[in-house]
Parts: sequence; structure tokens; C-alpha cells
Amino acid sequence: MPRHSAEVGQRPLHVSLVAIPDAVVSTLTGIFDVMNAFAVLPPPGVAPSGAPPFHVEIVGLRPGPLELASRVPITVQRGVATLEATDIIIVPSVLLGPEGWQKGRHPELVAWFRAMHRRGALLCSACSGIFLLAETGLFDGVDATVHFGYARAFAAAYPQVPIHPDRVLVVSGNREELISSGASMTWHDLVLYLIGRHAGATAAQAVARFFALQWHQDGLAPYIVFEGRNDHGDVAIRAAQDWVAGHFSVANPLEEMIRRSALAERTFKRRFTSATGLSPIAYVQRLRIEDAKRRLERTEASVDEVSWQVGYEEPAFFRRLFKRVTGLAPGAYRRRFQIPDYARTRQRS
Repeated sequence: MPRHSAEVGQRPLHVSLVAIPDAVVSTLTGIFDVMNAFAVLPPPGVAPSGAPPFHVEIVGLRPGPLELASRVPITVQRGVATLEATDIIIVPSVLLGPEGWQKGRHPELVAWFRAMHRRGALLCSACSGIFLLAETGLFDGVDATVHFGYARAFAAAYPQVPIHPDRVLVVSGNREELISSGASMTWHDLVLYLIGRHAGATAAQAVARFFALQWHQDGLAPYIVFEGRNDHGDVAIRAAQDWVAGHFSVANPLEEMIRRSALAERTFKRRFTSATGLSPIAYVQRLRIEDAKRRLERTEASVDEVSWQVGYEEPAFFRRLFKRVTGLAPGAYRRRFQIPDYARTRQRS
């Protein structure tokens, strides 16, 4: 049975990094380089005692060249049919086309995932890699995360999996063996978690410093762009959404939406919440906060001024609401997302 601690024996833990044609090359190669660093470039601060903690291989249906979603070729080092055991399986990000995720295209891999899980392997996904792992059924009823841009598509494809797109990393399962990371670069958090879990916190910290990786400790809420749901088919509510998208900063936008809809207030609120998943006032707040985020990113306006521009006369209330929605205070958000001076285009004299 696979081990789950680098302290047990000297054999490195075997990491199977799964390559399929849908995989995103940057995630796959990034994970490979970081987890393989102990073998090829030991990070300063990590004592090179004994064997490296991980032996990483790119695996797939069969060995040989494989063109990934970016049309970049990589080499699959091992076919899964030759692997009777592995300790950690990682499915990197996959690219979904306009048709969405097509189930049932990789039955051999899915069967292998199940077999390795029965033998004790961890199943890990980076970003949208959870689409493939979810086909095993092992995540049914188990908390997971996915890129927030794919959250609706995932929920439609796998309604039995509770999904939390605002979370960076979710560790689930009776043995904490089902691990998923969220949007894009949260594969950093995934590999640092695996290194910390199996090689120790000191090793994880050393790797983070060497590669300048960051834990996304504030979660993913600051990165999520609000887009109100409009595929619900309620014409009156869609009209209200269209109007408020351009008028959310006016005084009493809710009253005006109700008046324009010609619906009774209770009826309007009920239908709006049912259609969009948010109450009318929460919807307006999300529009205002989204506009505030752009102003904080792109202008030098003070927080008080931004508060007024988006429709709030009480800056203290705006600050509390902004932090509740994004997880960051307005000033901290600006420091995080505003283009730094050294990256700004400068006009030639």
C-alpha cells in the first residue's frame, strides 16, 4: 500500500502527473518543476539528506509524445497500465471548449484512478482538473473546489459534488485523500500543501521562497468578477437587471426597478431572488462593489470618493461591505491589484 509520509522509509513518494490532450501546459510543467526541485535543484534551506521526497512522472494512457490543449507537445513518461501503485495522483488544469466538458472520453484513466484510490493513493486536482477526477464518483457528496470561471459548468455536469469556487484548497475524504485547488495559480497552494504534508513545513517554506510562490491566504473572493445570472428566462427580471447594470449608483435603485417592472413589491423580490440567486439589494451591492473594484484598480480616487461614486454616502458602511464581499479592505485590495509603478507604460519625452 502506498505510503503517505516521507518519514516512513527512504523511498520517494511516487507522484503521477496526469497528461491528457485537454491539459494546460503551464500548470502541468509548473507542478512538475516545483515538486521535482528536490531532485534537480534542492532549494536553499532544505538539507539534501537521503533521497528526495518525491519521484515525479508524467503519466498518461500510453508513453510517448502528446500534444496538449495549447498545441504544445510534451512527452508522457509512463503509461498507467504499467503502474500498479502510486502515492499521489495530480490532474492539472484542463481547457474546456465551447461545448464544455465531454464525459466518458478517458475510461481507462478513470478506472485507474479508482484502482489507485483503493490502494491508498491521494487524488488531487489543480483548477479544472476536477472535471476528470469527478468522473470517478469519489467526489460525490464531498466538498471540492474548481476555477470560479468554470463553476456553473461543473455544477451542471456534476450536481452531486458540493463545489466552493471561492476556496483556494479543499482537502476532503476520510483519509484527507481527495484534494482540489481552485482558480489557475492556486496550484501553488496545492504543491506547497503536498510538500508540507509529506516533507515538512520547513521544506514547504524553503520551496515557496526559492520559487517566489505565494499562499493565497485571502481566498479567491478578491479575484472573482461578479456576473449576474441572466439565463433564467424571466423577461421582467432580465429587464430589471439590464436597467440596474447602468444605474446601480442612483439613489434607491430597488424602488425604481420595482416601479419599472410593474410587479407588486413582494412578487418582484421573490421572482428576482429565484431568477438570480440573490436578493435585489444584494444584487445591487455586488454591482456596486464590482464597479468599486475597477475604480480602485484603475484610478487614484480616495476610498471615500469611490464610495460616493458607486452610490454609498457612508464610507464606513462601504468599507465594511467591501471587505465582507471581497475579503479585503479597499486599501488592501488596491495594493493587491493596482498596476505597480514599475510595470506602467511611461511616455517618452
